[in-house]
Amino acid sequence: MTLINRLKELGITLPEVAKPVAAYVPAVRSGNLVYVSGQLPFANGSLLAMGAVPEFCSVESAQAAARQCLLNGIAAAASVAGGPDNLGRLIQVSGFVQSAQGFAQQPAVINGASELALEIFGDAGKHARAAVGVSSLPLNASVEIAFIFEVK
Repeated sequence: MTLINRLKELGITLPEVAKPVAAYVPAVRSGNLVYVSGQLPFANGSLLAMGAVPEFCSVESAQAAARQCLLNGIAAAASVAGGPDNLGRLIQVSGFVQSAQGFAQQPAVINGASELALEIFGDAGKHARAAVGVSSLPLNASVEIAFIFEVK
């Protein structure tokens, strides 16, 4: 099954590639790898989750934001890989969670992206991962995730 067909089956439409908020590009292809810049949880031009988790943003809202980061990452990767169907597998997820003092559930937040990757890519969605707590993120986003994809 193609990635486009799998997304349709799941009722998912990829978003437009998010415009950079600083001096970088959304994704760069090098050989058969695509490196995707950190994706914020933009949907329809707005951030889905803002502030420190769980003080200002619930874990559940942050998980939904992580899912949106993945969709934004797929869109960015596809834009330099020649389309979604040229993406072979997800190699790495590097997740950052704006965390309140003492919060230690960053892996649970980033699972929002990881679990959706498995739904979309199947076994090709199994990936290496980091889930890191930080004191702040650009635009006060709750979550930011960078990705590495393999091109078929």
